[in-house]
Amino acid sequence: MSGKFVIGSRGSELALWQASFVKHRLEAVSPQIEFQIKIIKTTGDELLDRPLSAIGDKGLFTRQIENELIDGKIDLAVHSLKDLQTEQPDGLVIGAVCEREIPNDVLISKTAASIDELPLGARVATGSLRRQCQLLAYRPDLKIEDMRGNVPTRIRKFEESDLDAMILAYAGVTRLRLDRFIKQVIPFEIMLPAVGQGALAIEVRQDDTRTVEIVSKLDDAGTRICVTAERAFLRRLEGGCQVPIGAIATVNNDQIMIEGVVGALDGSKIHRDGLDASIDDGESAGIELAERLIKSGALQLLGNARSQAANENKAVL
Repeated sequence: MSGKFVIGSRGSELALWQASFVKHRLEAVSPQIEFQIKIIKTTGDELLDRPLSAIGDKGLFTRQIENELIDGKIDLAVHSLKDLQTEQPDGLVIGAVCEREIPNDVLISKTAASIDELPLGARVATGSLRRQCQLLAYRPDLKIEDMRGNVPTRIRKFEESDLDAMILAYAGVTRLRLDRFIKQVIPFEIMLPAVGQGALAIEVRQDDTRTVEIVSKLDDAGTRICVTAERAFLRRLEGGCQVPIGAIATVNNDQIMIEGVVGALDGSKIHRDGLDASIDDGESAGIELAERLIKSGALQLLGNARSQAANENKAVL
């Protein structure tokens, strides 16, 4: 096979790193094909002055890219998997999930070497409700400050501020070679990551058999099993990227273990559980775990969190 394929991507440094990574991998497995990257601006990139929870969940960082994919203006799209909705638009599928980077969150701080070492009442920046609720559950004294922007911008803002700390995803920081700012890789015992965090998804048109065949060479079976379970968990909870939900699945031989968490925004209440299953039952395991949390009151917590976030956003806007 030969020809030219266009890869759709957001324009941030991290998104372009991810698109370039996929481009190089595709060139290695299909050297006869020319791949090029097309930058597409999304709603989430344009509305940087508002909290993410004030804009809405649906396709915040993906909709415009997916529209171009549906219209045939690009051949494939590269996303951070955690940005993707749990169900693809009609006609689109995840053709490959690349091998996952370390999925943990990390602490960025000028002085403290860990969350435990942050001073009483420390001000911590994050734009994530998931991080906020888990931080406050662990350290109720912390003060949360909203911060958005791409990874280098947020690090620059933090360095110029009087904030005590900031939380980011390990994958984004290390991919941009900014590891020197990391003070702590936050253990899962303190903070579960976003569903799919650290993994890259390649989205394609379902009926484009040629592209499906090419990108399938980059699919990592273990990562796909894990993120399939996590996304099933999130889908059953009817959650998007801007709700206080976290999950992580890991594979050990023929077993999958998945842990999930749902919390109140102020950290006052946390529902967390986990279970083991056969790797052939990953999706069912994610759904079963969600059902367990629902029985313990997770949906009420999520409803309260959405209402509280909406009221806070009205006050800000």
